[in-house]
Amino acid sequence: MYRLLSSVTARAAATAGPAWDGGRRGAHRRPGLPVLGLGWAGGLGLGLGLALGAKLVVGLRGAVPIQSPADPEASGTTELSHEQALSPGSPHTPAPPAARGFSRAIESSRDLLHRIKDEVGAPGIVVGVSVDGKEVWSEGLGYADVENRVPCKPETVMRIASISKSLTMVALAKLWEAGKLDLDLPVQHYVPEFPEKEYEGEKVSVTTRLLISHLSGIRHYEKDIKKVKEEKAYKALKMVKGTPPPPDQEKELKEKGGKNNEKSDAPKAKGEQDSEARCRSAKPGKKKNDFEQGELYLKEKFENSIESLRLFKNDPLFFKPGSQFLYSTFGYTLLAAIVERASGYKYLDYMQKIFHDLDMLTTVQEENEPVIYNRARFYVYNKKKRLVNTPYVDNSYKWAGGGFLSTVGDLLKFGNAMLYGYQVGQFKNSNENLLPGYLKPETMVMMWTPVPNTEMSWDKEGKYAMAWGVVEKKQTYGSCRKQRHYASHTGGAVGASSVLLVLPEELDSEAVNNKVPPRGIIVSIICNMQSVGLNSTALKIALEFDKDRADQS
Repeated sequence: MYRLLSSVTARAAATAGPAWDGGRRGAHRRPGLPVLGLGWAGGLGLGLGLALGAKLVVGLRGAVPIQSPADPEASGTTELSHEQALSPGSPHTPAPPAARGFSRAIESSRDLLHRIKDEVGAPGIVVGVSVDGKEVWSEGLGYADVENRVPCKPETVMRIASISKSLTMVALAKLWEAGKLDLDLPVQHYVPEFPEKEYEGEKVSVTTRLLISHLSGIRHYEKDIKKVKEEKAYKALKMVKGTPPPPDQEKELKEKGGKNNEKSDAPKAKGEQDSEARCRSAKPGKKKNDFEQGELYLKEKFENSIESLRLFKNDPLFFKPGSQFLYSTFGYTLLAAIVERASGYKYLDYMQKIFHDLDMLTTVQEENEPVIYNRARFYVYNKKKRLVNTPYVDNSYKWAGGGFLSTVGDLLKFGNAMLYGYQVGQFKNSNENLLPGYLKPETMVMMWTPVPNTEMSWDKEGKYAMAWGVVEKKQTYGSCRKQRHYASHTGGAVGASSVLLVLPEELDSEAVNNKVPPRGIIVSIICNMQSVGLNSTALKIALEFDKDRADQS
């Protein structure tokens, strides 16, 4: 290259004729440099073009097509490290072995996420996927901070909202395994500050088990018991197969309760599949009544879980405990107080010990004051359909039910720890050297067993279990739809949406004898926009990677 440039320069200098040295440029010419004529630029351009063309032909032979690392939509993939993405030779860098076998699934899933992101108008979205315990793909699309043009990347930290409930469940399970917590004792045994309750004049008992599965009757953000009951009645009538309500009755129920859909955590994308369709067909910010509850925007700092109880402890129960499912983040605030009393530690201290054990080093409670590296900003569309920052909120009253921050990588670690514990008992006979799971197999089976009288709002095929929604394996007709067994939890907070989905492998004797847990696909997605339903998207991605894995075996 140097010789080529030298020869071109010399040839141009010899044939250029008198030098152009008029004006200020000629006056500042450095002495000792060759005098260049007008023909020099053309000669140099021709030489550079020939040289670069030859180099490009050689380089393209082994090149792997990727998106430009300068594009924030493609930043932070695990197919290229940060250093590789910035290097001049990055287009020629092959994907790591772990990801190479899933290139089809990655491309398909990336396209799906671009579509979701564009349709709902989300500023940024981050995805992570692991296969059999190994992270094979993580990538950020769009912006973590729109104002400062900070792209999303795998390390981006966002609100995980109701996935916090699944984390709290691990604390409860560890205490139960250690014999420090009885799931079926009245909560007053641990937290006497919570008053005993009555329902329709009858004394009733609220237990830890009922709180976990949202069967306690404790309210969510909606305080109007009449509205909640009317909405429940309306839903029940609609779900009765073949017996739709009379038009006049349906209209009356719709007017009374149809506009006050039950809220999940922020409120969670209610009926997630319906929510996704609405979000994509409607313009951003079109959804109404999702974030009208004042308690969602609390700015008050609570020092501990016991203090947070005053928000709801004196309110009446909406239903008799055990009789009906009523999603309640406040129920998990009470569970945090139970963790404190049963463990002898502050709730956050106990959770940090668990995060340390699970190697979830970027998962922390959300607080405004600390500097948290890679924390995203959170957004919403206003009434004029313009993107704006969400208002400041203090989540100290609901850390257990929706107040943690995390990354997709940490959520994958958490999902794999749960899957390992769920499966390790099936592998013990073939491999005695396996380490125990963080939770015992019987504990995980209990946690992932659907509970009667519950609902899984983000997938109508499933039921709520213990801080997880669970869909069971089912196939009704031959050569027709086959429903896979999976566990997941979604989340919705002010300016954020999330999902963590675990798709276990359907184990056979060969897998048990020749492989080690965890066996299955984990998908985590976090987004800095509220009211984005993500569960069905995560399931589609999991099935794409499961297909690629099956093709490799």
